Amino acid sequence: MQKEKTEQEAQKAVGLVPRVGALAAKIGLDWFLLALLGMIGLAYLWPEGGIDREPVSLGDVAGYGVSLIFFFYGLRLSIEKLKSGLSSWRLHMVVQLSTFLLFPLLVLPLHSFFEGTEYELLWLGSFYVAALPSTVSSAVVMVAIAGGNMPAAIFNASISSILGIFITPLWMGLFLSGSSTADFEMGDVLGKLVLQVLLPVILGILLNKRWGSFAERHKKKLRYFDQIIILTIVYTSFCESFERDMFSAFGWQDILLLSVAMLLLFFLAFLLINLLSRLFGFKREDRVTAIFCGSKKSLVHGTVMSKVLFPDANMVGIILLPIMVYHALQLLVSSMMAQRMGATALEQAKKASADTE
Repeated sequence: MQKEKTEQEAQKAVGLVPRVGALAAKIGLDWFLLALLGMIGLAYLWPEGGIDREPVSLGDVAGYGVSLIFFFYGLRLSIEKLKSGLSSWRLHMVVQLSTFLLFPLLVLPLHSFFEGTEYELLWLGSFYVAALPSTVSSAVVMVAIAGGNMPAAIFNASISSILGIFITPLWMGLFLSGSSTADFEMGDVLGKLVLQVLLPVILGILLNKRWGSFAERHKKKLRYFDQIIILTIVYTSFCESFERDMFSAFGWQDILLLSVAMLLLFFLAFLLINLLSRLFGFKREDRVTAIFCGSKKSLVHGTVMSKVLFPDANMVGIILLPIMVYHALQLLVSSMMAQRMGATALEQAKKASADTE
């Protein structure tokens, strides 16, 4: 009964929209995905709104919002929860190496095929997906639904977010330093990330004991704030790209091929992480945690870090397109997988209980 209750609560936390009916809930439809599409449509119809600096610059608002997102993230980061997941070091190694090494190595060999072509920016955006850290909330939710190791999931998702502040720029620096796509200086980028991301996280952690319970009570409202800032960044980024006709070289068939490529990337990483987990002899709960924490990529980090990593605002819309596609696909596919795995685990537990009686 308690396990069923946990699964139900976790499913609610994904953000499913009940009004679209049982079918939409079953495939994991999220209102936020629709809002992202809406922001792209609005940017296409009204790009001036994201470019004009009067009466207020939405780009500047989003910049301040980035720091607040990570401050609130640090405020909810409990040291006790992290400590409880420290013991499973082999699991942590598999998750972090999958996130920051396996993914980039899967995409990196394809660079030579796209270098110098009109699709090079889409490849760069795909490599950006590979270099990003794991998600926090949705990874933990999927682990809860599938019946995985929750303390380890919280630890890995949280540590991944912090490591990504440093590792993601290092990977992207291989292709941005000295390139024509952006005026990229590693020192400047890391300095900005420290000021806008790392310091707010540290400040939030330091204030966790005093205000952490407040942040936990209002985490749903804070999540809405995160999503509003992300939508603002997506809108302003696509406004710049549409205003300068950056998407003129791409058709719907290119978006479809990109979606297929992101889906293949997800499944390939999913299968390889599962194989590694079995080779290490992980028990089922740890294997579930490795799969869902290691295969997911953070749209939050992707959008907020893009404001620092890519100074050329014209190309940010294209760079963000792969992570938006990957985010939608990983949510839909992993939701169905997690629910199926959770149902299977529940049936096995009931059968084992019946056999012992």
